[in-house]
Amino acid sequence: MGQEDAALIDRFLEMMAAERGASRNTLLAYRTDLTGAGAIMGGLAGASKDAVGTLAGEWASLAASSVARKTSALRAFYGFLEEEGLRADNPASALPRPVTRRPLPKILSTAEVDSLFALIADGLAVEHPAPLDLRLSALIELLYGSGLRATELVSLPRRALAADRPFLILKGKGGRERLVPISDRARHAVAAWLPHVPGDSAWLFPSGKSHLSRIRLYQLVKALAAAAGIAPERVSPHVLRHAFATHLLEGGADLRALQTMLGHADIGTTQIYTHVDSRRLVDLVNQRHPLATMAPRDRVDAAPRAP
Repeated sequence: MGQEDAALIDRFLEMMAAERGASRNTLLAYRTDLTGAGAIMGGLAGASKDAVGTLAGEWASLAASSVARKTSALRAFYGFLEEEGLRADNPASALPRPVTRRPLPKILSTAEVDSLFALIADGLAVEHPAPLDLRLSALIELLYGSGLRATELVSLPRRALAADRPFLILKGKGGRERLVPISDRARHAVAAWLPHVPGDSAWLFPSGKSHLSRIRLYQLVKALAAAAGIAPERVSPHVLRHAFATHLLEGGADLRALQTMLGHADIGTTQIYTHVDSRRLVDLVNQRHPLATMAPRDRVDAAPRAP
């Protein structure tokens, strides 16, 4: 494997650990899958769509679950390259699509999220809150309240939020722009944090010569979860993004609106969240559908009469 591929795999796995909370075993499996695919294609990062398409034949004898894992690793890797501006195209569409059940996202209950915010509120309930507590408040309010990706959050410009504008416009995956609503709570939290941001900083959450890293955000979220009595392995920035989507849907949000807010190119990606709300959807049909006002037909136990 070339040095460029090895370096990009390292960067990708760092992102997976920081933003997605991927376990050590998952990271090892992804490294093996990416390295193996690169060996087959004669290179990974710069592989053409045709080269990626040859993997289906190479993997033909493997179990569907194994192909699904390898495909997932490559889709995530090429999506990462595209998002980071390291590739203008994404050859992942040439990958095989094994028929497997998509895993459901990890979610937190509203009570668990409330416990996170209660802990943050305790830190702010003093006459002069510590700057790091104000920063944590702004980070979590934006993360859970707007469904931002970890990368989008840590790289927000210093003036991304305007006091008179309850939304911001983000450029996410594939260069697609989307409008993200910002709650009054989040704007208030950011306003409280801003006086502690150096005036010459280009970033809302500066750190050293750049902005806060994804890994540091991941660590802050884990530490907050542990302090709130929630198993840290259950919580990550990406899990809070899932919670944002899940709880909005439970509250009656429209799936198309949710797709726009999350920045999903395909509504099918957003539909994964409907699993958490199936009971509410059934109740909605029973209560709001025109047939709900009609009396049920009498049950016929006897066999129908012959004509």
